[in-house]
Amino acid sequence: MLRVLILAFMTLGACAPVAIDVQTGPRPAAQPGAAPLSASQAARQFVQVAETVEPVAEAECRRYAPRLNCDFMILVDDRPGQAPNAFQTLDRNGRPILAFNLGLINAVENADELAFVMGHEAAHHVLDHLTQQRTNATVGAAVFSGLASVSGASDIYVREAGRLGANVGARTYSKDFELEADELGTIITARAGFNPVRGAQFFTRLPDPGNRFLGTHPPNAARMDVVRRTAARLQ
Repeated sequence: MLRVLILAFMTLGACAPVAIDVQTGPRPAAQPGAAPLSASQAARQFVQVAETVEPVAEAECRRYAPRLNCDFMILVDDRPGQAPNAFQTLDRNGRPILAFNLGLINAVENADELAFVMGHEAAHHVLDHLTQQRTNATVGAAVFSGLASVSGASDIYVREAGRLGANVGARTYSKDFELEADELGTIITARAGFNPVRGAQFFTRLPDPGNRFLGTHPPNAARMDVVRRTAARLQ
């Protein structure tokens, strides 16, 4: 029996550890038209996927970016009623965090989808997208506030221009970052023993962002194309 430590957000600022015991065995595979998993089944599936994907993600991190902290921590936001969401961030000590809420854990239709989302978020850290995004935001803020300043704008407008520039800068390459994370996420998912093409179907059930100017995510078709081409290379 293996023990996985999952941290649940009890409040926005504090976390409490919850240990869940999971009996090892074959991963559950959802059948077409199968009934949704119960809460306990969804929790068990999440832990099994996390146990399998996390060491692969850490190995890929050490291979791709040995200078980074590759000791991933997986957190579960247990607040009810939230829309499905997952994200990657860093704690105050620079340790990478992969966070998932209950909405997402319950929304996936199979273990492959959950594994792909986990691999995708881990890829954001391996590719150091947070650092690049912060750099882009800083440059955008400097450019916009500088232009406002030389135009003779008041201090208030200069600050507002800086905030606008930071937002534009942070979004400038966000679509590229998502596609890069899809590519590496496909590799992580496949090497963990899951089907990334099947897993990426999760994104096709989300509203298609299209190709909006400064949108944060690329069109679903572009994402699926990256996943299929990457998966084909791995065969």
